[in-house]
Amino acid sequence: MSLKVALQMDPIGAVNIDGDSTFRIGLEALARGHSLFFYTPDRLAFVEGRVLARGWPIELRREMGNHVSYGAETEVDLGEFDVVWLRQDPPFDMGYITTTHLLEMIHPRTLVVNDPFWVRNSPEKLLVLRFPGLIPPTAIARDLATIREFKARHGDIILKPLYGNGGAGVFRLDPNDRNLASLHELFISMSREPLIVQKFLPDVAKGDKRVILVDGEPVGAINRVPQAGETRSNMHAGGRPEKIGLTPRDLEICATIGPVLREKGQVFVGIDVIGDYLTEINVTSPTGLQELERFDGTNAAARIWEVIEAKRR
Repeated sequence: MSLKVALQMDPIGAVNIDGDSTFRIGLEALARGHSLFFYTPDRLAFVEGRVLARGWPIELRREMGNHVSYGAETEVDLGEFDVVWLRQDPPFDMGYITTTHLLEMIHPRTLVVNDPFWVRNSPEKLLVLRFPGLIPPTAIARDLATIREFKARHGDIILKPLYGNGGAGVFRLDPNDRNLASLHELFISMSREPLIVQKFLPDVAKGDKRVILVDGEPVGAINRVPQAGETRSNMHAGGRPEKIGLTPRDLEICATIGPVLREKGQVFVGIDVIGDYLTEINVTSPTGLQELERFDGTNAAARIWEVIEAKRR
């Protein structure tokens, strides 16, 4: 089976070839005989009934500084492709949401991974609210009084933007902290969006586990350990990836959420687990494939393509 595959992502020339999951997905596609076309989200368009993209056929190789070759720039009709990957990084803003609306017009005739309707309706920090028995005490609010009351109940909290990513804007406010009002003032001056506040989990010092699920089934995990003196464990914020296995609690979490992810067409998902708690379900542009492959020898990219090829058959 040879598939025509389009990658909607941030500039591929700038990726870290040893860490970027989309690059690994692309390499696996080529190894399986599929063709690749690359474009950035700003080059996606709807024109007179067709969903178009302007970009380049590409070849990829694992050569530092020489990892991509471009064909001639051209405009394509994405409705003529077999698979389109929705893989640009957040922020999950109106630009991002608009791409999901456009791609939804060609799905499922063209298979869009992950399903754009449910990506739009399942933001990382909101989908978890469907599973109250799995998550730490959580509140989503914009008004300061609600957040103050939450902090009074739980003492030690994490405050962050609802649609943030990569650890940006994440603050820990312990019982002695006096900065809540100032931080709230700062956040609301920058955005009209609510904030998310959660009870601080001391187990984060041992790491924030990224569990990778393919079509709702767990395939492995990596642990992301924060730097000394740092609360955030995101690799964008200096977190260190480590080898780790899946615990019975991890498997219980996956068994609970897996059928929902499968039903909603979320083929490649990365969930975040701290201690015994689920904190995020990442469906927009999850990472971790290359680290998992290095630590455990697990080729999750191959499993992803097996699922996609089965859907295309």
